[in-house]
Amino acid sequence: MDLQEYPPMTDHIPSLAVVIPCYNEEEMLPKTLATMLTLREQMIARGKISPDSKIYLVDDGSKDKTWDILSDAANSNTAIVGVKLSRNKGHQNALYAGLCVTTEDITVSIDADLQDDPQNIEAMVDEYLKGHDVVYGVRSARDTDTFFKRFTAEGYYHLMKKMGVDLVFNHADFRLMSRRALEALKEYGESNLFLRGVVREVGFPSSVVEYERQAREAGESKYPLKKMLSFAWKGITAFSTAPLRMITLLGLLSGFASFTLIAWVLVIRFFTDNATPGWASVLLPLLFIGSVQLLCLGIIGEYLSKIYEEVKRRPKFHISDIARKDN
Repeated sequence: MDLQEYPPMTDHIPSLAVVIPCYNEEEMLPKTLATMLTLREQMIARGKISPDSKIYLVDDGSKDKTWDILSDAANSNTAIVGVKLSRNKGHQNALYAGLCVTTEDITVSIDADLQDDPQNIEAMVDEYLKGHDVVYGVRSARDTDTFFKRFTAEGYYHLMKKMGVDLVFNHADFRLMSRRALEALKEYGESNLFLRGVVREVGFPSSVVEYERQAREAGESKYPLKKMLSFAWKGITAFSTAPLRMITLLGLLSGFASFTLIAWVLVIRFFTDNATPGWASVLLPLLFIGSVQLLCLGIIGEYLSKIYEEVKRRPKFHISDIARKDN
């Protein structure tokens, strides 16, 4: 990649693209659009970003009026670009699709619920101008989350760290990327997208902007417990081989337990008069070893399923429509 393709960070006013994935957000979108447009105008007025800056909203196969709202807004305002996917492909693929459509100098990704405070985008741009290609939005407080959500989320980051996965603690998908960092991201062809991990793999100078997570003002969370667990497992299997190594440890432990039980049975049989014929001494080892085998096969199966999806090389998304107003 030729570094001359990308302008220096400090000798011109950068153009900014804000990418917002949307799924069934008709209740929240009016607030989101108004907030982002106001912020854009304020940053242009302060000379932080150029007037060419745009807001990209990606409809991830919504079933409500999300696309109608997006297309109407895009057709009436040159600062808004609506991107419609052909079907629901999930948050990570929708976000990636939006990133791939952008052409601006810097790109910020943020969720439509605005729980990640958009006012911090200006601070991210300031960090970019200092020479950082990637700026991570990090939640300094989760006061609006329930105890269960806060406990499980922070526990997940600790677990990932212990498994050797390089993640920024309490960072979701609120981040800024320079054009060269984004182009490097596009070179990663994996189908199982876990952008929080992939962006760390990209490297380049990075910085952090801390903020307090806000409460959702309208609509419902699109990440119930089931989806959260699925997303967490995707991150583990995409970036860590620790579960596979745990199989070896589990096999050694089960083998030790089995030999101990066999020794105990032999002692009872040959050195005491307490031996009574029964099914326990036969059934318990079989159940124990069988359960360990099934667990190991399940973990191996998860990794094989990931390999199966990767080798198919299916497209991550298809764009069915783009709405924008020409200048």
